[in-house]
Amino acid sequence: MKLLTQGGRLVAAALVLSLALTGCGTDEPAPPAAQPAAESAPPVVKPFNGARPTNVKIPKIGAESSLVTVAIGKDGKMSVPSAKNPMQAAWYRFSPVPGDVGPAILLGHVDGNKQPGIFYKLNELNPGDEVVVDRSDGKSLKFVVEKKDQVPKDQFPEEAVYGNTDKPQLRLITCGGVFDQEEHSYKDNVIVYANLVA
Repeated sequence: MKLLTQGGRLVAAALVLSLALTGCGTDEPAPPAAQPAAESAPPVVKPFNGARPTNVKIPKIGAESSLVTVAIGKDGKMSVPSAKNPMQAAWYRFSPVPGDVGPAILLGHVDGNKQPGIFYKLNELNPGDEVVVDRSDGKSLKFVVEKKDQVPKDQFPEEAVYGNTDKPQLRLITCGGVFDQEEHSYKDNVIVYANLVA
């Protein structure tokens, strides 16, 4: 398992599989998915008491949501907002705070509860489009999309998404592609990469 450090916290890149399997939303509950055994338990950390992201807005696709905080559960899987409320986006708390150096991770459902999710139109973003993230310290940060990828979940680009960077960046992640009825899951992930500009 590859681990990245950020502000004394650990980011387990192996959570990619959890996100790929559970982070996107469906209209039916997914059956338990086989997960590789974790090499170690999720890190235990002090309660986070710094600035945190509170809201995300993507004007081009008309998406706006408050941000809840998610982490890794005792089962080793990334927690995600309930698909019963697919318009709720989340910040992965073991990634940097948006605006700090490194890849801050925001995730949201493509759909759920028989309706579109907050990132339903994420695949429509293109280079140059804006993403605005508000923080609890009153800062409003503007990110500009650099690129967008749609990749099969079994080919998730861990290093590109979770690898350390030398500047503040943002990663927006949801599901995409064909919906697999048997697995109750989409086959791909849509990943948007953005850089802080203001």
